[in-house]
Amino acid sequence: MEIAGQTDALITARKAGMLACDRCGRAHAADVAACNRCGARLHARDMASLQGVWAWLLAGIIVYIPANVYPMLRTTTLLDTSESTIVGGAIELFDHGAYGVATIVFVASILIPIGKFIAIGYLAISLRRAGVLSAHSRHRLYEVVEFIGRWSMIDVFVVAILSALVQLGAVATINPGIAAVSFALSVAFTMLAAQSFDPKLIWDADREPT
Repeated sequence: MEIAGQTDALITARKAGMLACDRCGRAHAADVAACNRCGARLHARDMASLQGVWAWLLAGIIVYIPANVYPMLRTTTLLDTSESTIVGGAIELFDHGAYGVATIVFVASILIPIGKFIAIGYLAISLRRAGVLSAHSRHRLYEVVEFIGRWSMIDVFVVAILSALVQLGAVATINPGIAAVSFALSVAFTMLAAQSFDPKLIWDADREPT
């Protein structure tokens, strides 16, 4: 049990000689090589996970740029063809009075992805340098990033639904733009970056002398 002002008295599973399976969560003795429930390989810390985090994070940032530069949605009518980027689509929704939908699109497609980039980068850097947040707060931040990652796909879902529903032949059609693929890849890469991160390293870094 952790007592305020006495973090050194905290007994972790590692100090107690126990090891948890990353797949099913079952606890084992530290000298067990494989989980006796699901058969997964056991390891105390994944020291190579940080390389995967940076690789997936940089890949996500790279493909996020064309996702905002190129059109997300292409609408073709009898009169003309119009293209909308993520930001442009949110602005158009706002101009048409759909304030709630515009806010959801802007938050899910702009604020959340950028926030994930910053949060994952901060967590990775904090393993080498002392962070402003405590280890508990950083672990909470990691859980939030991992939870909300899937909701960034809302823009892609909207495009997919519109593309399926609005197919009126020569009258009007809606098709996804190249940005839809880039955005989906960016979300997938950042989710992989979060899943590659070993949160147990946060507690180790907090107890190592700087």
